[in-house]
Amino acid sequence: MNINSTASIVTGAASGLGAATATALAAGGAHVFGLDLPRAIERAETVPGVEYLAVDVTDPDQIEQAVAHAMEGSAPLRSVVNCAGIGPSTRIVGRAGMHNLADYARVVQINLIGSFNVLAIAARAMTGLPATETGERGVIINTASVAAYEGQVGQAAYASSKGGIVGLTLPAARDLAQYGIRVNTIAPGILETPMLASVSDEFRAGLAAGIPFPQRLGRPSEYADLALFIIDHEYINGEVIRLDAGLRMASR
Repeated sequence: MNINSTASIVTGAASGLGAATATALAAGGAHVFGLDLPRAIERAETVPGVEYLAVDVTDPDQIEQAVAHAMEGSAPLRSVVNCAGIGPSTRIVGRAGMHNLADYARVVQINLIGSFNVLAIAARAMTGLPATETGERGVIINTASVAAYEGQVGQAAYASSKGGIVGLTLPAARDLAQYGIRVNTIAPGILETPMLASVSDEFRAGLAAGIPFPQRLGRPSEYADLALFIIDHEYINGEVIRLDAGLRMASR
């Protein structure tokens, strides 16, 4: 699907993978609606072609309003990339006691249910669009993680939420196939995101040493490149693509 002169929604667009994807989509000619929390948007660098909207992905009403706003423009909403998420680390039972159930639910609510909220509400809007010459109406990309397959110590909540994204991919693609809407997922390995901003160079080097090739951390721009490739390639559907340079995570 050609993104030029179309509209796109990117969640988590104020930083990291979302910011890189929003920037790449805008550079390709899309009008991008960047969804993120207000405090994140306040810190975001202004990107031409990106209109930031303060949205909590766990609130369906806010997503409804954002999608309706995106649909009001002259450019059809053809692509959605879900990058919003959190990744806290807590053992199920540790020195501080049992994993707090509210914290577990919060991770699932943001990472999994938030992604589903955006997917379902945007897909419903896309069904009313005219199809392209090839029969497409839209493309939705979710973000999982290699933790969905090799969750480490302390990642019970995070791995559960990302495993849910992996499990959602194929049935969502099958559900929406009749409308010409594709659904795919990217499962990143260790990428340079704000989650790693506070770690030392020594720790960063240790992470890179476990990556087969290339032996470095991934770049947000590489995630964005893959997202745009998936949007462009109409035969990629119902797939989870690992972006990890051959990494398989150890237990810790």
